[in-house]
Amino acid sequence: MRRAKFIAAALTLSGVGLAVSATPAHAAGRQLISAGRASLVAAAPGPDVTISANEFAPSDPRDEGGGTEAPPSGAAPEARGSRVRPAGAEVKTSFEGLNLRQQRTANGGNQFTVEPPDQGLCVGNGFVLESVNDVLRVFSTAGAPLTGVVDLNTFYKYPAAIVRPAGPFGPVVTDPSCTFDAGAQRWFHLVLTLDVNPANGAFLGPNHLDLAVSTTASPLDPWNIYRLPVQDDGTQGTPNHGCAGGPCLGDFPHIGTDAFGVYLTTNEYPFFVPGFHGAQIYAISKAALAAGQSNVGVTQFDTATDAPTKGFTIWPASAPTGGNDTHRGGTEFFLSGLVSDQSAPPPETPFGSSNRVAVWALTNTSSLSSASPSLQLSTTTSEVGTYAVPPKADQKAGDFPLGQCINDTTLFGAGCWQLLFAAEPAHDEVISKPDASDGRMNQVTYFKGKLYGAIGTAVRVGGEVRAGAEWFVIRPQVDDRKLEAETDKSGYVAVAGNNVTYPAIGVSGSGKAVMAVTLIGKDHFPSAAYVRLGSEDDSSAVNVIAAGLGPDDGFTGYKALVGDPPRTRWGDYGATAVVGDTVWVASEYIAQTCTLAQWATPPVGSCGGTRVAFGNWSTRVSAIQLQGGRSD
Repeated sequence: MRRAKFIAAALTLSGVGLAVSATPAHAAGRQLISAGRASLVAAAPGPDVTISANEFAPSDPRDEGGGTEAPPSGAAPEARGSRVRPAGAEVKTSFEGLNLRQQRTANGGNQFTVEPPDQGLCVGNGFVLESVNDVLRVFSTAGAPLTGVVDLNTFYKYPAAIVRPAGPFGPVVTDPSCTFDAGAQRWFHLVLTLDVNPANGAFLGPNHLDLAVSTTASPLDPWNIYRLPVQDDGTQGTPNHGCAGGPCLGDFPHIGTDAFGVYLTTNEYPFFVPGFHGAQIYAISKAALAAGQSNVGVTQFDTATDAPTKGFTIWPASAPTGGNDTHRGGTEFFLSGLVSDQSAPPPETPFGSSNRVAVWALTNTSSLSSASPSLQLSTTTSEVGTYAVPPKADQKAGDFPLGQCINDTTLFGAGCWQLLFAAEPAHDEVISKPDASDGRMNQVTYFKGKLYGAIGTAVRVGGEVRAGAEWFVIRPQVDDRKLEAETDKSGYVAVAGNNVTYPAIGVSGSGKAVMAVTLIGKDHFPSAAYVRLGSEDDSSAVNVIAAGLGPDDGFTGYKALVGDPPRTRWGDYGATAVVGDTVWVASEYIAQTCTLAQWATPPVGSCGGTRVAFGNWSTRVSAIQLQGGRSD
């Protein structure tokens, strides 16, 4: 889940490290709530999905719709166009990941149609675990499914999302992410869960981070489930952050690890009214989680009060190939961007740009194993290339049967639209323009003293403003409780006439970096691709692993279904995972196409079992084994 409309502003902090107070007093006594054990048991999938009532999950009360069309011409940095080519022999394995049809039909069909998918990927010990909204599955590294498709409500020990056809309703589980920690030999899976009224699905206010921790080095064995209330209104042991309207919401959670801890971050909003409180950081002993302890303490930092600026999308780093920073009693690093309205005062213009990113350091993380952790949070900024909020991404022309059904006035007598609506809508839908993020930070990797990260950005390429990506490598250093950071290198990836969206960087054991992306535009249906960073052959080439077969045709792209203007939900984030010199990448793409006539053939919307009526997203999981080229 992500707040639906963002206004960007430029923000520049001092380049001098700013030490922040140690463990806040309000964090004392906070604990994870043990919720028992869960297993990856999948119910049989439901029947072919046609069109039914209660097709979509309860809507986010803060969802404002809309989105960014294009920034002012001066805000987009100039970028050299990258060439596009088919992926080569370095892609050792590639297979279809989870898709919307599997999500919707999981748990006997007691699921909603969900957009965006979001992307969680973790790999280790011969297993690949992929998770999206709102299912997960384990594969072998050859791509063979080792489990069925497991819905997240069942995995986290909740009732079904909806018992069809009319309820009751279960909690809304969203924003999955995961990591495999080679040091602890444990799998960690994280979601945000929002409690609802079971009678009608209305949000109640209480919400929590749910953290699943494997009990062994295999994801197929049982998992321990923990819950952390994050409404921060003084209930259930939470601090009271005074969010307007009552409870806060711990949105957009992400996970990272270092040698000693597991770190969760959220963006905290008032739940029921507009506004933004500040990013939250939660630090937890990795050893306690790996041991399956029932009483596990949590140290919370509220950047609205414990930092010189309220951070936004502070993404914790992981070091998948080892090399965690153990200096200063252990240090965990984070990165965040600076062009969202959540990290700066409201701007005069709805667009913004910056040439700095924020770097955060949490030191003395070894104390997480003690009864009274003593942690120090510091922040500074580092100069990078200019980045700006990206525009929406246009798509290559093709069949978009859901939208065409809304427009149709001839099928079934008065028109196909009768399958979807009681009252006739306007027949003016067009191929949608999917979201391309909003200038927030994406996945962060720590390797040999350097932080690797990427941000979606507007770029001016070939005379047009498009969505692209900026990547950067930053060297942080903490000395005498002062954090300093210097950018080693940065660069852009852009394709003339097309868009590059939702970058995610992984770094191999030999220091070679790969950025997973989706390629989409006038020449490409949404396609799974990657870029090698810092290689000698062609560091900016976009390598297409799986070309999209048709346009994104999801319900969030159409005015008649979600309001005007629509906001096409696409991705929110991609993912990478690393094992030795192999970087695994996962990206959203479109793996099918069909005509309106095929879509309207019973079972309606199935298109031969390739999609569901209200959407057609899919994912691709691939292993890239890097050889040659220079190391970063």
